[in-house]
Amino acid sequence: MRGKRSAALDYKKKDRRKKIRTVWQLAILLLVGMIVYQAVFDTKQYVQADTTQWQNQKGFIALSYFGVGRNGTPKLIAKELLDEHLKALRKQGYVTISQQDILDFYQKNKPLPDKALFLAFEDGRNDSHLFAQPLLEKYNYKATALTYANKMGNSDNKFLQPEDLLRMQEKGFWEMGTNGYRLTYINIFDRDGTFIGVRDENQLPTKNHVEYYNHFLMDFIRDQDMIPVENRTQMEGRITHDYQLMKDIYTEQLGSVPRVYMIMHANTLYQGMNRLVSDVNDANIRKLFAMHFNREGNVYNSRDESLYNLTRVQPAPYWSTNHLLMKIQKDTQQKMKFVLGDENQAKQWERMSGAEEFKDNRLILTSPPSENGQIYLRDSENYKDVGFTAKLEGNVVGKQAIYLRYDRKKNSFIRLTLENNELKLEEKKPGGAVKELSKTKLGEVHWKPEDLAYDKATVYTKAQTEAGAPKEDEGYPINIQQSRLLDITLRDNQLSVAVDKQLLIDKQQIDATMEKGGLALEAQYSKQNKKDDIYDAIFTDMSVFVPTNGEASDAILFKNSYSGWDEVVHVSEKAFHAAIDWVIETF
Repeated sequence: MRGKRSAALDYKKKDRRKKIRTVWQLAILLLVGMIVYQAVFDTKQYVQADTTQWQNQKGFIALSYFGVGRNGTPKLIAKELLDEHLKALRKQGYVTISQQDILDFYQKNKPLPDKALFLAFEDGRNDSHLFAQPLLEKYNYKATALTYANKMGNSDNKFLQPEDLLRMQEKGFWEMGTNGYRLTYINIFDRDGTFIGVRDENQLPTKNHVEYYNHFLMDFIRDQDMIPVENRTQMEGRITHDYQLMKDIYTEQLGSVPRVYMIMHANTLYQGMNRLVSDVNDANIRKLFAMHFNREGNVYNSRDESLYNLTRVQPAPYWSTNHLLMKIQKDTQQKMKFVLGDENQAKQWERMSGAEEFKDNRLILTSPPSENGQIYLRDSENYKDVGFTAKLEGNVVGKQAIYLRYDRKKNSFIRLTLENNELKLEEKKPGGAVKELSKTKLGEVHWKPEDLAYDKATVYTKAQTEAGAPKEDEGYPINIQQSRLLDITLRDNQLSVAVDKQLLIDKQQIDATMEKGGLALEAQYSKQNKKDDIYDAIFTDMSVFVPTNGEASDAILFKNSYSGWDEVVHVSEKAFHAAIDWVIETF
């Protein structure tokens, strides 16, 4: 009898949990539905700026995001971070300009707003429109949606369809552009040196096994010995046919060919590729399009640029707001006002170089281009003994450092550096050179094949043709982030350090002459990252304190971790967003 009663109770509990889960899922679906409705149907009208006030005759910046997601991925910027980017740009005074504004600037010498921004979203993704639309309305920004022609009218609901694109233009927030007809790869070699040939993107969803490839319009199609398998006439016909297919589809589906083109991939046309391939691309581009953003890596377009060789920057999904502003400042030579975040936390630190943002339980320290960013904890020099704990969450490829007993007058310090998955301990005595005390390779860094961000597509030179597929750089992918928990205690002249709860440095003897100095943090880029010389060091749940022997509580010098009700809210929000993500992925 007792067994039956127990079974009945278990059944009721399971049934109750099932009902609660069902209600929870329905609530989440309702919320997602409201978001979709608001983004797609409940739109405002774009308000055109007063062009009579424009006086800029120098140039404009161009930003092109690959895509936008609910949460960040190695390819998609999180909608929350995109909001922060656009908010900061708006506060800097940037006004979005249209395609016609650019044409008028170059062809009719018409001025632009003082801070002019051309904004675009590539790849024609539905989620980019869904999450970017409310932000364009919020800041009254105009953007160009770039698509692939072969996605028009297919069954892949990940991509915007003609009816979507036509509707998007009605309110004035969107214009149309294109990345080309298709995304197909040629001259592919795998990691073993085996020649694969030509593959469509659907046949090559990840490139983790690929060592080398090129894009469809970028070269002759070649054999395993890198010798062309098509003559000039065949190559020109193949490439011209791609442009004709693009023209036909856009004309049929949208009524006309978009005026803006961003070729895949950037920084190749006119810059070293085979001249015959370059010439046929150039002829077709000038015939079909009014302008071409051919380059990537520099944000600024001056008056002297060609309409068919414009440049833009594709912000990486991991770029902090200050990272973006630092890049714009570098390329335009215009002073930016960096985002500070929590002012009460910021007051406790002195900026030495770079830019710092105090964001919830994170301190994001952004380095200047090719230099180190540093901040110093005020009054920390008053304490000889110090403890430090934080999760270091910047990209693996880059430098995050903690300075202890940093005497700025004598330039002496103890420095712990996490760089490319190595922990290095150094000391510098007054008047002396930096001395390495220890170096430890940390545990393996894990990432998924889809996280890989190496851009292996390039142009074949004569030397490469003779040598075969080139090898990629050694090291970690530049976009991989890793969380490492550091616990540091410096008491008297002994230093102990644990990483992820594992003691790696146990009572290391420190030079007795270094008796005073404060605590500082540092960020610096790695030369392995050839595309970006700015770096974000991230210190999460950080606590700086004066350690005791257990007789009393540690005296806290700085703390940015959640506690009390804030921690409850933070954990609840994470659980809620994780549930929404689960529903989206499941249904």
